[in-house]
Amino acid sequence: MNRTTLSLIAAATALAAVTGFAVVSAPDGGGTTEAAADARTPGRMPVERSSLLCPAPSASDLAETAYTSFTPAGKGDADAKAGSAELVPTDATLAAPDEGGKDGKKDKKKDADEPGASKPVLSLKEPGKPVTAEANTAEAPALVGSADGRLAPGWSAQQTTKVTAGQGRGVLGVSCTAPDTSFWFPGASTADERQDYVHLTNPDDTAAVADIELYGKDGAIESDSGEGITVPARSSVPVLLSTLSADSAENVSVHVTTRTGRVGAVVQAVDEEAGSDWLAASAEASGTAVLPGIPADATSVRLVVFAPGDDDADLKVRLAGPTGSITPAGHETLHVKAGMTTAVDLKDVTKGEAGSLLLSPAAQGRPTPVVAALRVVRGKGAAQEVAYIPATGQVGERATVADNRAKGSVLSLTAPGAAAEVKVTASAGSGGGEPVVKTYQVKAGTTLAVKPPVPSGLKGSYALTVEPQSGGPVHASRALELPEDGIPMFTVQTMPDDRGMVSVPEAEQDLSVLDD
Repeated sequence: MNRTTLSLIAAATALAAVTGFAVVSAPDGGGTTEAAADARTPGRMPVERSSLLCPAPSASDLAETAYTSFTPAGKGDADAKAGSAELVPTDATLAAPDEGGKDGKKDKKKDADEPGASKPVLSLKEPGKPVTAEANTAEAPALVGSADGRLAPGWSAQQTTKVTAGQGRGVLGVSCTAPDTSFWFPGASTADERQDYVHLTNPDDTAAVADIELYGKDGAIESDSGEGITVPARSSVPVLLSTLSADSAENVSVHVTTRTGRVGAVVQAVDEEAGSDWLAASAEASGTAVLPGIPADATSVRLVVFAPGDDDADLKVRLAGPTGSITPAGHETLHVKAGMTTAVDLKDVTKGEAGSLLLSPAAQGRPTPVVAALRVVRGKGAAQEVAYIPATGQVGERATVADNRAKGSVLSLTAPGAAAEVKVTASAGSGGGEPVVKTYQVKAGTTLAVKPPVPSGLKGSYALTVEPQSGGPVHASRALELPEDGIPMFTVQTMPDDRGMVSVPEAEQDLSVLDD
């Protein structure tokens, strides 16, 4: 075979790849949302596959967990292939490294022949209507899932656990996450009064290897046991942070990376006095940060910031309230040393009015990227409850949060720059009810906290979908309040863009590539 023939075969193969099937990853590094389309079609296209992972809910015998799966209705649903969206149990729940060695040890495993071992916990059949399931047991496993066809764009799942007493008391809510290769968690702790676990879940059929790095107020915390943690295929491993180092640190930034494979990662933060909740990963490091949805009755707010690069960060701190942005007294600016975790207690910064925290460069020049999170407490004394608000990306085209109830949901919309108009859709209920749409105006530099619309004739729970219509960027979060015995139990989920649409480059056939 001569060189010309080889060139023709190679060129033909390349041409087939260009003109046949385009796979486009989500622009924010999620790496798990893909679009398949004719590469000649320009513009934005809906994704055709999405992946989500939910951590094992709780080890408490009192845990009551509700799962909700939802895909918003979109244009072109009738023309898209039907598709499916399922969440199934992982193959195994593995012991934490302090219980079974650095590679983990099988603690509980479903036999492949056991009835129901591979049955979906949730199976979504159509967009626009959520489906729900419950698990009232300490044995509930982590879940892995994928969606395709018309159920993939904007697919979301919520896991909400209520523990009424004992260790881990509180409402623990988390939006199930997409697998990735890097996560930052400012706001964790290895203090004696905290029991914080990083849950690592591997959705793939081959093992993943992860590293966990800890950073305190003086920089990197030495740890050997955080290196080379094996997460077997389709399994979940909880790692107790306090076992990774002999040092006790009240405020820690956690960095999870993978050497091979990908994982879903989220921190379960348990406080002996203030209850527990999930700490989701901060948005990608940036020179600015928005942390939306501090409740009006917050009794304590702690800001934790980390600068992962080589440069220190000098930040301006503002609170965006219902009428405008103010600077918290005594905290006009914040200096964050490179590689060191900085924490600031803002106390009851909201003063009875809901708000959002805005971080921006304190001076002109090149901004220094940071990651950030808030630890928020409601109530006092024995009636405290804690939740976490990580920095989050803007809503973009659309964002959705599932598991809203007839009472107890609070939607926060923040416009850090220009004013914005936002459309909010309350979906049909999981057990019945008709969708309701409402439009809100968010003034520049403010936070609008509202009780969101509720579907007419609601039965069950429902989803909220936020879509900016005009104006500047919008950041959003949803608080779910589920009080118990005088304790103001709550959880907050941020609402970044759902990555339901991706850019597909315009291309066309060019047979000149076949010329030798």
